[in-house]
Amino acid sequence: MDDSGISNRLQSVYSARDNRELASSYDEWAEDYEDDMSSLGYAIPAVAAGFVGRYVPLRGTVLDAGAGTGLFGSILRVLGYEDLVGIDISERMLEKAGEKNVYHGLHRMVLGEPLGFDGVSFSAAVCVGVFTTNHAPPEALDELVRVVEPDGWVIFSVRDDVYRKGGFEEKQASLEEEGRWRRVTMSEAFRPFPSGSTSHTNRLFVYKTR
Repeated sequence: MDDSGISNRLQSVYSARDNRELASSYDEWAEDYEDDMSSLGYAIPAVAAGFVGRYVPLRGTVLDAGAGTGLFGSILRVLGYEDLVGIDISERMLEKAGEKNVYHGLHRMVLGEPLGFDGVSFSAAVCVGVFTTNHAPPEALDELVRVVEPDGWVIFSVRDDVYRKGGFEEKQASLEEEGRWRRVTMSEAFRPFPSGSTSHTNRLFVYKTR
C-alpha cells in the first residue's frame, strides 16, 4: 500500500466514533497492518521491548493488552518471554496473532471495559500503541493495574497530545496518589512513525504495582 493509502488507514482508526467502528476498521486492516506499519518505520514496539527487557523478569505471565496481529508478542517471544496472553478489540487481528503461535491465550476484550480475568494475576501488562487518538480511554489503566500482581509491571505508550488532553496525565497521577502503583521511569518523546509524514510524538511509561 502506498503512503496515501496507509494515511487513510490511520485516519480511519483515529476517527472511529465508537468501539464498533474501531474494531471494524482494524478488522479491515488486519491483512496489511504489519507491512504498512513497517513501511512507516513503526518504532513503538522496539522502544517498548527495551523497557520490558530492562525491568520484567522472564518468568511469569505477560499480558499483551492491545496485541493486534501479534507484532509485539513476537518480539517478546524472541527476547525469551514464553508465557504470553494477548487481548484485542479486533477478531481479525487476533486471528493473525494466532497464526504466529507465540501466545498461550488470545481473547477478544475491550480496553476501557472490565477485563475477564477474575482470579488471574499477571507479572506484567504491556500496552503498545493503544493509548492514542480515539482508542482506549485512561480508565483502561485501572483494569491493567487490577490484573497485575503486586510488585508487577505496567508498561505502556501514550501519544503526547492524548496524555496532556485526554485525561492520562491526571489518571496516572491519581493511581499513584492512591498507592496503586509508582512511576519508575518515562522515556523521552519520540516519533512513532519516523518514516511517515505525521509529526506527533509518544512516550513510554514504566510503573511498578503495589
